[in-house]
Amino acid sequence: MLLGVVSLGGCATKKYVNQQVGVVSTRVTDHDTKIAALDQTSREALERAEAAGKLAEGKFVFSTVLSDDSMKFPVDKATLSPEAQARLDAFVEKLKTDNRNVYVEVQGHTDALGPKDFNYKLGEERAEAVRRYLNQHGVALNRIGTISYGPDAPVAPNSDRAGRQANRRVVLIVLA
Repeated sequence: MLLGVVSLGGCATKKYVNQQVGVVSTRVTDHDTKIAALDQTSREALERAEAAGKLAEGKFVFSTVLSDDSMKFPVDKATLSPEAQARLDAFVEKLKTDNRNVYVEVQGHTDALGPKDFNYKLGEERAEAVRRYLNQHGVALNRIGTISYGPDAPVAPNSDRAGRQANRRVVLIVLA
């Protein structure tokens, strides 16, 4: 008899099991519904982001590289030389004569000497110097964006002086 009582104590009734499974099943269904809604929201957000990206990409029109030869960025400086200003004046005139509603991305680059965070800041300062100059000469600020690549996108090896000079540059990308 003792054995029967112990064995019955460990058994659950069919009604109890169905109640517990029903509660868990309801929770699982609720979670599935929430996950499906989140999945749909995520898909919609992704579609909106892709559409915005296509708009933001724009159509590439042309690019101009203002390197150390024309911009003459001194080491650790973001000042524009008279030669650089002349090149930028020609660039502004080209924008005005094309008379297009274009967007200009100004990319600042540096050589690899020094700490990376300093180079990112220097690249941004160079791009901002060009942005300010363009704005002072008639290009609307909302048509100009800046980005610093610092030392991350070299066009030449940083192992010699000539390579480092080539890497100290500003690139102007024009998008329609």
